[in-house]
Amino acid sequence: MRLRVGLWHPERAKGTILLFTGRTEYLEKYGRVARDLTGAGYAILSVDWRGQGYSDRVTDDARLGHIDTFADYQIDVAALVAEATARDLPKPWHMIAHSMGGCIGLRALINDLPVTRAVFSAPMWGIFVLPRLRPVANILPGLARRFGQQLRTMPGTSVRSYVTETSFATNMLTTDRATWDYLRRHASAAPELALGGPTIHWFEQARRETSALLEAPRPAIPVKTFAGTREGIVDRKALSAMHENWPSASLEWIDGARHELMMEATPLRQKFMDRTLDFLDAG
Repeated sequence: MRLRVGLWHPERAKGTILLFTGRTEYLEKYGRVARDLTGAGYAILSVDWRGQGYSDRVTDDARLGHIDTFADYQIDVAALVAEATARDLPKPWHMIAHSMGGCIGLRALINDLPVTRAVFSAPMWGIFVLPRLRPVANILPGLARRFGQQLRTMPGTSVRSYVTETSFATNMLTTDRATWDYLRRHASAAPELALGGPTIHWFEQARRETSALLEAPRPAIPVKTFAGTREGIVDRKALSAMHENWPSASLEWIDGARHELMMEATPLRQKFMDRTLDFLDAG
């Protein structure tokens, strides 16, 4: 499996941030975020997870959002840490993890990822499913396996990119029109980066992993979690439940924000960045 990594390294960096991105994402999407973080003095190292971006895809159809098992992502994490070690990136090392990257990142912390502090942005510690659809979601993976349909995308999704198939008015990612147009320009300029909806198999594996994380021991390092009050992709109840018995972690809601906190309207995005940098600088 060939993985693509990206490094933004300012002169005299005061530390390094391992940036764990979400499902469907790619390094270029975080160019503006990296500009802000390097401007604050941090080197940034990130990776296109297997199955997305310019890393090798898991299935023959490059448009599928698929993974064999979530444990495979930890192989990608190990490769990222090996790259940071080989390049002798400045310490302390921290982590910022968004959405699916938050699921991968929490497992990595449990596995002793060598970071001093961690920030989670709308982490996928549970997938929001409308109450009326939960019975279907519970039985669908088993039915799909029985009939050999595990690689079909989840109902309501397709192999087409969310940003090209959804209008700004109905999107669940950001309230900022300029950012939405920025993402659509990416999809137009580099359609090979596009990823469609998750496969039924991915959905089943994701639910298994998030359920396991809720039962797992909480990491002892300082952790700060942010989520928007208009979050509609990850399960907000799971975020609250995760913090009920986690002494070293705190959860902050950003009023009016949707899922992409680092790509929100300027006041919301700035609040996230300011709080994040204050937290990391304290380490």
